[in-house]
Amino acid sequence: MDSTGQNNLKRNKSEKKLLRKQIKARNTLMRHEGIECVSHTTQNLVVANGGLGNGVNRHQLLSLVEECGLVEALLMPPNKPYSVVKYGSKEEAKKAYDTLNGKEIMLEDSNQNVTLYVNFVEKVHWEDIIPISLPPGLMMVEELVSPEEEQKMLESIDWTENEVIQNAQKSLKHRRVKHFGYEFRYDNNNVDKDKPLPGGLPEICNMLLEKCLKQGYIKHKPDQLTINQYEPGQGIPPHIDTHSAFEDEITSLSLGAEIVMDFKHPDGRTVAVMLPQRSLLVMTGESRYLWTHGIMPRKFDIVHASERQKVGSVTPDVGDLTLNRRGTRTSFTFRKVRRSPCNCIYPSVCDSQQGHQREEAPLFHDSETQASKLEQAYVHKVYEEIAAHFSSTRHSPWPKIVEFLRTLPKGSIVADIGCGNGKYLGINKDLYMIGCDRSQNLVDICGEKKFQAFVCDALSVPVRNSSCDACISIAVIHHFSTAERRLAAVRELARLLRPGGMALIYVWAMEQEYNKQKSKYLKEKRASKGKEEEINTDVAWGLFCDQMHDNGSQDSACSDRVLNDSKDKGGNAKQGINSKLPVHTNRTSFRSQDVLVPWHLKGGTNKKGECVKALQLPASSKELQEFSPVFHRYYHVFCEGELEAACKTLDCIRIQKSYYDQGNWCVVLEKQ
Repeated sequence: MDSTGQNNLKRNKSEKKLLRKQIKARNTLMRHEGIECVSHTTQNLVVANGGLGNGVNRHQLLSLVEECGLVEALLMPPNKPYSVVKYGSKEEAKKAYDTLNGKEIMLEDSNQNVTLYVNFVEKVHWEDIIPISLPPGLMMVEELVSPEEEQKMLESIDWTENEVIQNAQKSLKHRRVKHFGYEFRYDNNNVDKDKPLPGGLPEICNMLLEKCLKQGYIKHKPDQLTINQYEPGQGIPPHIDTHSAFEDEITSLSLGAEIVMDFKHPDGRTVAVMLPQRSLLVMTGESRYLWTHGIMPRKFDIVHASERQKVGSVTPDVGDLTLNRRGTRTSFTFRKVRRSPCNCIYPSVCDSQQGHQREEAPLFHDSETQASKLEQAYVHKVYEEIAAHFSSTRHSPWPKIVEFLRTLPKGSIVADIGCGNGKYLGINKDLYMIGCDRSQNLVDICGEKKFQAFVCDALSVPVRNSSCDACISIAVIHHFSTAERRLAAVRELARLLRPGGMALIYVWAMEQEYNKQKSKYLKEKRASKGKEEEINTDVAWGLFCDQMHDNGSQDSACSDRVLNDSKDKGGNAKQGINSKLPVHTNRTSFRSQDVLVPWHLKGGTNKKGECVKALQLPASSKELQEFSPVFHRYYHVFCEGELEAACKTLDCIRIQKSYYDQGNWCVVLEKQ
């Protein structure tokens, strides 16, 4: 074979290898990303191995693809190994296809090579980017110090006596650290409050803190300082500064280089926050007490490419993301040592409040797992058992909820999240209403009424974003056992709504006497007191008449006395979590926000909905107690302003209206 034939053979092998790689990239994109490639020429190309996840930055890739024609858009999803290019014409896209396929490039920020594989795509759909808000209580101050002041502060650090971090995590062992005021102990994430370090804070830092106090950036002067120096590739594990160790404000000054810090909420939400060089980060309230913060150990951060945003949250705008090489960052973190136990409103993550009850809000779990278990035992299982009896008491819609539904435009799509037996699903025949509930038995009852309903959790509704014109949540959110989960339920409603969509929320109120008037729940008296009567709950106690299914006050006791037995002498059903929650005495004012409310199951009614003749027994008789199993349901009753305060933490909604309606706090929300 002559040299020409050999060259042709090599070319054929090379082309076949390229084709195999191209097909493999096409299959991978389809399988993992749902991106379907096409064989015909279009204006759009997907560039495999040309993404931020491969270490390719926007500047390098844009320079490359612009050589082939006018680039209308370059989309680079965060942490993905591909990008999408849209050209001005098919001819330009075809030129790029021929030029870039199989092209090997050296990454600008390393000595590694990557090979690009290109395919045509029709259209790539990206969800509209919603600006990400900073965690509540988080504040950023740019250019707090001048470059000259920055240099003086860095030069003031004596690293020759670098401290050894005892008992620290492996990721911290090679980090340079200095402590002033009090030593921060990484083995227990606390300080020894009785052993202050000599010398106090450096004078240059005292001057800076006085400036911050004068400008109103901080409210209290810190007495503890930790200086850390991070090389590229080093980071901080996600954590919450120990509640019992420090007061509300945690303040950190970034010198030497910018960096991205990651914040995470217990419900899974994350916010990447850019900390520019010489900027001040102030964490208070929810951002300090509830969200974890940390720095991923990596050499590059994903940041905005344009100059329009160099501080605050990093929005995942695929049309404006690039890689930024980290530099050496030195942080000055200021804290004020706490002298008394923390009494914040986040007991589920507060070490001061774990293991004992707060007077106003008993602590009954210390993790999301335990919260879920409590709700499973005292909400989900209970409603499965009492579904038929519960449904028999739910046939009188509340006027203001009916008014809300009847004022919605004809043809509106409405979701009833926590629909129960579907009492509100048929109110307005001009609406397209769907319901969902955690109870299968209640959903089955909806089906018997020919309503559209399905089973799901209110924290995770399997409905597309922005697909509803309105939502209602009636007597649902008060069944979630932590502030974080209650807020997540509101956020889920907001997710379902289209912009301009409305949501109506009702929760049970702590204040059963309001504006000098008792709610019907407190005022209701039995018409036939002292006579034999059927256990009947079909009375005008309003929306939450289910809260008072007792026959006296005999259930007023601490739940750990009665809830750990399979069956007590009164025939109570088994509920086995020792939550130490108080059992509420029905038809009385609340003494605690977190309570268990008794439900006396109507005799002869089983959970399958098969009803037999009701027992006719005296309300106070022992026979009645024996034939009426008592179930206890968990409630968090809301104080005045609590529901509004939770809603205001979400930037995507605004409160259009709030009111008190017969023992319930109510809000009407509009999605922005």
